[in-house]
Amino acid sequence: MTEHPSGRQQSTRVLVVEDDDITAGEILAALHDHGFSAQRTATGHEGLLHALSGTFHIIVLDRMLPGIDGLSILTTMRNVGVDTPVLVLSALNAVNERVRGLHAGCDDYLTKPFSFLELTARLDALLRRGVDTPEPGALRVGDLELDSVRHTATRGCVTVELKPREFKLLEYLMRHADQVVTRTLLFEAVWNYPADAQTNVIDVHMSQLRRKIMLDGQRPSMIHTVRGSGYVLRASD
Repeated sequence: MTEHPSGRQQSTRVLVVEDDDITAGEILAALHDHGFSAQRTATGHEGLLHALSGTFHIIVLDRMLPGIDGLSILTTMRNVGVDTPVLVLSALNAVNERVRGLHAGCDDYLTKPFSFLELTARLDALLRRGVDTPEPGALRVGDLELDSVRHTATRGCVTVELKPREFKLLEYLMRHADQVVTRTLLFEAVWNYPADAQTNVIDVHMSQLRRKIMLDGQRPSMIHTVRGSGYVLRASD
C-alpha cells in the first residue's frame, strides 16, 4: 500500500465508467492527485462486469454509455446485492432525472459540467458516511473459502496455494457460483482483454485451479465444464 504525498494511503479503489476519453482522463488524474487508486472502463458492458466483481470501494458511473446505460448497470448491481456506493455523472440535470438515478440505486448524482474538487469531495463524503463500504470480504461456497482482503484461499482447514491469476479466476467463479460463466466473460473479467478462440489459456488455468482446490484429488471437484458453454463452480455434494 503506497503512501500518497498528501498523506492519504492509496488503498481506496475507484471504478470510473466513462466513455469519453478526455473526461475520463481528467477524472483519473484528479482521483490520482487526491490519493485514490482508480481504474477506468469505457463501455457499459465492461463497467457492469467490473462493478459486479465487488472489488471496488466506490464507483463513478456515467449516465449515458454505449451498450448498457448507467441506470441499467445500477439496477443490475442492486438486484444482485452489490451495494458498492455509486456516484452518477450526467448531463441530464432535471429534477426528475436526478430522482430516477436515486431510485435506481445511486448514492449521489453530479451533473456535468462539474468541478473536480466537488467530485472528490463528494466521494470523500460517501466514504465517510460508510454507505456499506467495507473491504471486499470472505466468499464461501461449500467448504471452500476465499478472502480477497488477506488474499487467502482455504478448503476445509487446508490452505490452497494460488498464483495471482488463479486467485482472480477463483474469485470470479465464487462470486458467480452456480452460474455458467463463458470463456468470453472470463477473458474480459480476469484477463481484461477480448476472448481469443486460438488460445487455450483459460483451459490450462482452469485445469490447474481445479486440481488445486481438489487438494490433488483429496476432495471432490467443484469446477465443472459445461460443454459448449463454459464453466460452473458448485459446492461439492
